[in-house]
Amino acid sequence: MILTVTPNPSLDRTYEIPALDRGRVLRATGDRIDPGGKGVNVSRAVAAAGFRTTAVLPLGGTPGALIAELLTAEGVDVTVVSVAGQTRSNISLAEHAGTLTKINAPGPELTADESLLLLDTVRRHSAAADWIACCGSLPRGLPPEWYADLVARAREAGTRIALDTSGPALLAALSARPEVVKPNAAELAEAVGRPLATLGEVAKAAEELRALGAGTVLASLGADGQLLVEESGIHYGRAEVATVRSTAGAGDASLAGFLIAGGTGPAALASALAHGAAAAGLPGSAMPTPADLCPSAVTVTRDVPLDLPLTEPAHHSAR
Repeated sequence: MILTVTPNPSLDRTYEIPALDRGRVLRATGDRIDPGGKGVNVSRAVAAAGFRTTAVLPLGGTPGALIAELLTAEGVDVTVVSVAGQTRSNISLAEHAGTLTKINAPGPELTADESLLLLDTVRRHSAAADWIACCGSLPRGLPPEWYADLVARAREAGTRIALDTSGPALLAALSARPEVVKPNAAELAEAVGRPLATLGEVAKAAEELRALGAGTVLASLGADGQLLVEESGIHYGRAEVATVRSTAGAGDASLAGFLIAGGTGPAALASALAHGAAAAGLPGSAMPTPADLCPSAVTVTRDVPLDLPLTEPAHHSAR
């Protein structure tokens, strides 16, 4: 069972458009509403794959109630931590060529009591979990050390932790020694404070995060694939996507695939790539089912081409 924690969930509306033309009236060719947030998407992907999952969520207002309803309909067990503020609503514009433009609202500010209630709720449910996936940005009211506190509490209970966040929250949590961290290239560049232009530079940056406390680093590199850096060595993989419809949630589906396949080794990396690629071929932030996966489109190797230049070099100032 995979427990997910999303401190700043959202209600996501995605519009499919031919192209983004600023200042014009655009007519969508499709639209959908999904429960959103990184951890929410991980739970959705786990449920779509046929595994048990519980999503712990601070929810408030009409958007929060709709998120819980939509998740329940997708087979996700939802544990609600009621908050006074209204859950945020986000908008994504998915162009036919594959470019995604997102507008993310800031979300409510959590009080000190709401923060402690959220931590206590995770603790009470952690005993039944094989993994806890802590994902996404922190809402207003939570300090950067909040994830570090959560990771430390979970480790005391003997539960494995996968962390997908960035900036000060990521750096603060490393000292609590999460088993897995999943940065993208920009987040990894930000964490080490320098640009990353090649696969070798990504590997070196991942090792630096391991030296700071991360057990395994699963680096998502967009069109350049994924790099897995762990104690047993380095693996590199790519997956072909016939038609990219939306990359929203693809990284979250990838983390779900990694965890349900054990969270370590080349087989887990192959599962991560297959789930992420399948999600990119679906509309909005739809999560793939086993029927959507194409394992034959995935390649994983230990012969890592460290001199391979990244299609889009990552800069440390990126957010």
